Amino acid sequence: MTESEVLIDKRDGLGLITLNRPKAINALNHPMALAISAALQVWAGDDEVRTVVVTGAGERGLCAGGDIVAIHRDAAALDEHSAGAANADSATGLFWRDEYILNALIGRYPKPYVVVMDGIVMGGGVGLSGHGSHRIVTERSKIGMPEVGIGFIPDVGGTYLLARTPGEIGTHVALTTARMSAGDAIAAGFADYYVASEHIPALLETLRTETAEIAIAKFATDAPESDLAAQQDWIDACYSADTVEEVVDRLRTHGSPEAAKAATELLAKSPVALKVTLRSLRAASAAKSLEAVLNEEYRVSIAALASRDLVEGIRAQVIDKDRNPRWSPATLADVTAEQVEAYFVELGDKELGLEVGK
Repeated sequence: MTESEVLIDKRDGLGLITLNRPKAINALNHPMALAISAALQVWAGDDEVRTVVVTGAGERGLCAGGDIVAIHRDAAALDEHSAGAANADSATGLFWRDEYILNALIGRYPKPYVVVMDGIVMGGGVGLSGHGSHRIVTERSKIGMPEVGIGFIPDVGGTYLLARTPGEIGTHVALTTARMSAGDAIAAGFADYYVASEHIPALLETLRTETAEIAIAKFATDAPESDLAAQQDWIDACYSADTVEEVVDRLRTHGSPEAAKAATELLAKSPVALKVTLRSLRAASAAKSLEAVLNEEYRVSIAALASRDLVEGIRAQVIDKDRNPRWSPATLADVTAEQVEAYFVELGDKELGLEVGK
């Protein structure tokens, strides 16, 4: 990490974290995650810090996620039959370990954690923001978990958030990689407040002299209506199924153009990633804590690292950009129960091992 990739400062009662890779939409890498975690740990016991504020440099977004080019490099070097322990010791496995520990730290942070989710917030960006105490969206916010589109599975505590949306909105977002607007994000529980982007500088200035609650209240307004919430009837009816195949059948036979479009979008994604994701969401809905979900997400992510679909998905979307991934298995019917089960195998002494809170 260069010094400028994440800016960390303390002044006027604020702990200030600015992701500073605007050309990469502030994509998160391992050294950045470590620097953020270290600052948060120090500030937790620092009486000079009242509130933590997290923003992203540039106009495009808070954070587009993890550095998937680096993940592709690691995944391509692994054998698809390699053991979980070997995958966990890879550069990406070590990054994910520290990233998930950071996500858990944010989820239980003892001070106000104000995060401005302006612009694009995807994947790892959701991990930095979605578990915070004061989550602000703007008219430019586009929030999502696009993992199944690259043969991966929602992580960074994303399945915890997705499983706790009203009805089956989270399942729809996860399996189709739908982008949430500001109104959608608030309705789905991914954000708390709506502030117009033009007022963000004034809000940040006000945080220097006011508490998070008072400062945000000065600028927050009613969020725009949520298109996803307005469609919850068909979303709940279709996505409450026990299998991805049944979800597809319900979408196809529902009769609405929105459901038909969702079926098409879903079927373009990695079949095995879809099935693993649905199982992960159902397990997350019953989990007692964010830490419990992160522990399981780590197992799943480490298994996915050796998946050919992850290599192929990133190749198609980012490396060659042909947008034509060749998934293996190619269809939902070809995915076996054993292939899905392999993603949930425990890692022995390589487990993430977060203490499971209540």
